[in-house]
Amino acid sequence: MWRRRPGLMLLGLVPALLVLLALLAAFVGLLVVVGDVVGWATPFVDDASATVRRLVRVTLALALVAGFVVLAAATFVALTLLVGDPFYARIWRETETLLGGPVPEDEVGLLRSIGDGVALVLLGLATTLGVVAVGLVPVVGTLAALAGGFCISAWFLAGELLGRPLEARGLDRSERSRLLRGHRFQVLTFGLSVQACFLVPLGAVLVMPAAVVGATTLARDLVEA
Repeated sequence: MWRRRPGLMLLGLVPALLVLLALLAAFVGLLVVVGDVVGWATPFVDDASATVRRLVRVTLALALVAGFVVLAAATFVALTLLVGDPFYARIWRETETLLGGPVPEDEVGLLRSIGDGVALVLLGLATTLGVVAVGLVPVVGTLAALAGGFCISAWFLAGELLGRPLEARGLDRSERSRLLRGHRFQVLTFGLSVQACFLVPLGAVLVMPAAVVGATTLARDLVEA
């Protein structure tokens, strides 16, 4: 696709860059206020020893930062697809044409796309709360929260990327969920691969158009399996 339609793929970078900048700004804002938030949330350790006070507050701060990272990872794709829907719809259709065969004609409505995006954000928030709770366990909890959150957000990410090509084939939300659960390994490894690319600086921006192409190809494989 980069060789065939480089201009279209370059346009696909723009929404991802805008969303990434917004999330980075929110992350910087969190780092600025996290000390005050932790102090406000832990008045019960004010009279404890300095060691206990520091341990509790550092642990909570790390849990909050880990939770934000998971939330950002879980919602980045939903927000990017929503902002850049016209660009990614063109990439999706061009990929379908390149792969051959009829291009699915079922339209993905704007309201349904917004609803799916909101649902993913809510799932991301619920996951974030779980990550923060696990992260409250000193040392080991933070590592476990990051690892578990990485896998869960990778699953959400794959599901969101696969949403358009599957819905265009007439699959509603429950049918898509059943299909994804029936191919857990393929879906999760795809999500983990994209998520790993997102860890590279600017990887989330550079990989996003190719992730749409990959999801379109995978959707075909899952339906035809």
